[in-house]
Amino acid sequence: MRRVAVIIPARFGAQRFPGKPLADLAGQPLIAHVVDRARRARGVDAVAVATDDARIAAAAEAAGAAAILTGPASTGTDRVAEAARKLMPSPDVVVNLQGDEPLIEPEAIETLVRAMEGGVEMATLARPLEPEELERTQVVKVVTDRHGDALYFSRAPIPHRRAGGVSALARAHVGIYAFTAAFLQEFAALPPGRLEAEESLEQLRALEHGHRIRVADTAYRGFGIDTPEDLDRARALLAAGPRE
Repeated sequence: MRRVAVIIPARFGAQRFPGKPLADLAGQPLIAHVVDRARRARGVDAVAVATDDARIAAAAEAAGAAAILTGPASTGTDRVAEAARKLMPSPDVVVNLQGDEPLIEPEAIETLVRAMEGGVEMATLARPLEPEELERTQVVKVVTDRHGDALYFSRAPIPHRRAGGVSALARAHVGIYAFTAAFLQEFAALPPGRLEAEESLEQLRALEHGHRIRVADTAYRGFGIDTPEDLDRARALLAAGPRE
């Protein structure tokens, strides 16, 4: 049986929201909500938080996750790769779950893990694109081939529909990733790509170097906390009732 680990990168010094992982959300640190959702996903054997901050590490352990202290990292994926090397027992599949997704649905994680079957080395998620999201650069779009592998990710509206409106093929990317343990280390060691730099999308590095990314469908829309205002929205959603 393959061993699946969810590793959550978290740092204290986010520019737009310093201390974000420890911000209070319904009486718990934000990072505790992410840990709890990850632990509820079926098929997950271990949940760990990768951080360079002792306060975040303590909050992670209090929430039931392993805490792995890492050095300075240029990206969250680099931090996850370092943590995966330190995690024992070693995982076969690593899910990179952002530490600012307190409403992540356990079913979305399960869908992502299932997408790693059949020799897939990297996978991610996508959902239907809403018409009002087509021109929004904050919403990353993805197009896939007939096998469900990504052809391209872009902040631009893809695919273009000559008749206007949103193509039935248009999907919004949900930024959660799974890797085989071996490919995670390979990916982290690859030099950044030109398209990655142009779009500011790290996943394009894999495509530029000739690797495939399997894209699985999800109903989860994604809800990252980037600002205090986002945190207020999350508080309102939790107060209205749990998202299962």
